[in-house]
Amino acid sequence: MCGIVGFTGNQPAAPIILDSLSRLEYRGYDSAGLAVRSGQDLAEVVKSTGKLRNLAEKTDNGRSLPGTCGIGHTRWATHGEPNQINAHPHVSGNATGSASGPVESDVVGVHNGIIENYEELKQKLLGHGYKFYSATDTEVAVKLVDYYYKKYKIGPVDAVNRMMVRVRGSYALALMFKDYPGEIYAARKDSPMIIGISEGESYLASDAPAILKYTRSVYYIGNLECARITPGTVTFYDLNGDVVPKETTEITWDAEAAEKGGFEHFMIKEIHEQPKAVRDTLNSLIADGHIDLGETGLTEEQLKNISDIQIVACGSAWHVGMEARYVIEDLSEVPVRVELASEFRYRKLLLTENTLVIIISQSGETADSLAALRAAKEKGALTLAVVNVVGSTIAREADHVLYTLAGPEIAVATTKAYSAQLAAMFCFALLLARVKEKISDEEEKNLTEELMELPGKMDRILEDKDRIQWFASKYANARDMFFIGRGIDYAVSLEGSLKMKEISYIHSEAYAAGELKHGTISLIEDRTLVIGVLTQTDLMEKTLSNMTECKARGAYLCGITSYGNYSVEDTADFTVYVPKTDSHFVGSLAVIPLQLLGYYTSVARGLDVDKPRNLAKSVTVE
Repeated sequence: MCGIVGFTGNQPAAPIILDSLSRLEYRGYDSAGLAVRSGQDLAEVVKSTGKLRNLAEKTDNGRSLPGTCGIGHTRWATHGEPNQINAHPHVSGNATGSASGPVESDVVGVHNGIIENYEELKQKLLGHGYKFYSATDTEVAVKLVDYYYKKYKIGPVDAVNRMMVRVRGSYALALMFKDYPGEIYAARKDSPMIIGISEGESYLASDAPAILKYTRSVYYIGNLECARITPGTVTFYDLNGDVVPKETTEITWDAEAAEKGGFEHFMIKEIHEQPKAVRDTLNSLIADGHIDLGETGLTEEQLKNISDIQIVACGSAWHVGMEARYVIEDLSEVPVRVELASEFRYRKLLLTENTLVIIISQSGETADSLAALRAAKEKGALTLAVVNVVGSTIAREADHVLYTLAGPEIAVATTKAYSAQLAAMFCFALLLARVKEKISDEEEKNLTEELMELPGKMDRILEDKDRIQWFASKYANARDMFFIGRGIDYAVSLEGSLKMKEISYIHSEAYAAGELKHGTISLIEDRTLVIGVLTQTDLMEKTLSNMTECKARGAYLCGITSYGNYSVEDTADFTVYVPKTDSHFVGSLAVIPLQLLGYYTSVARGLDVDKPRNLAKSVTVE
């Protein structure tokens, strides 16, 4: 959710911090701030509400702050309203007002996450003479570190470790101590954080795009670990204060992959990157015409023993699971349940050692999905993570990991990561079906060839996007939209509806087409837009019948179907065609017009496509 950055080196920190924070704006935020130190001088703290440019203006783009060690933050309000006082960084001293400007404070910190027992800790600290100026849980954490640091006369690592033992919740925390100029101390539990190094310089961030411009050599700080960051070096410690050896990881994305590259928005750029994301993912999982998941560590013996599958995810990743369920069950005849991660661990889990739990997450840091993974492992189930970020927490903790190769995804509304996840799940379904002897080697090869043709067919859809742009401008002022379909088409409708509502703010719902008559059709009125996804030939006639019922009540109909199904035009007022492919995989094509429809509708309404209100890219708190 919140974005954290830090820098220590031999050049001014503030300009680097502001630049890095700008690359985390996609995470969503309502205020921003930074703090820099120059030797043991007073910490310079500057905060602002609203956009990051307000903070840049306050600091002359960082040039007014000369310190070479600093931390920065973009805040998504959880505790306390979004104002300047509650903005980070927070300080350990008894400051008043906004805590901006030169601050006499031994500890300054920024934080991503939620401290669940902050009220209890706050009362303890009040009893020891601490005063609080904000309504945040972060101020409590910073003051708690200061309390242990002074009471026990210990070093920063020991003080931070004592805080970690005492605090309940999730956090990525970056701290500067007055007595240790040029150093940053970091701690992590369940919230994402990476640390990058280059010659004589060190960087800290919530996500890789923030520092790709400066380095691609990074460390992943583990859960319940602390790090001491100095210019060009990092040392990691466990809760006992013992050093934890680590190797750096080289990020293969180049910095340009996290830039707009001439497109107006990240979202439209990433829509156009889908053919490459899918092609790269498929190429990593297919060899000589057959699926090869050897890199995951899953063996054929394990796959043979799978009795049932539970797919757990949130948002668009959950929609991937919904679509994958139809494909897995049809091809392998293994029963599949698809669960919302936020609900999964709050019911009785009927899992066995032969249950495979698949966790799907772009970031690999989604809080609910991580909690679900841990719950599944406690029950003894086999776990497989489908993630896009190498070294992410979910990837590290799952028994097996299947990486998608979508590259960095910046827009809040996912597109290319969704498509890459879907491609990965198709590959898994084919391999499972072959291992279970439900399809032959020849059938697997034929279906694999169909998969390999998907990227080229995606390119063809994108070449014809102008019609969708025209249609979106026509319906940009719609009040309600409904997306309907059956089977795989219903799963695609769920994603299409989410894309529309999250970036255009138009009320939109997706329904299994047969459910319309069970209440929803009462909402249809003149000019309501009903979008039918009609790619499953055996179900098309029934869905068209449902659309006709809507048309009789004044709805305007749009149909998404495959070339050759020209009878759809007899019912729909506007029809979009996608290339033909195997019915199991056609959802990968049908979703692209719906992504484009959501995007162009948002643009026509003059909205901030990449940073929709109230949403964050990576949801790292429950």
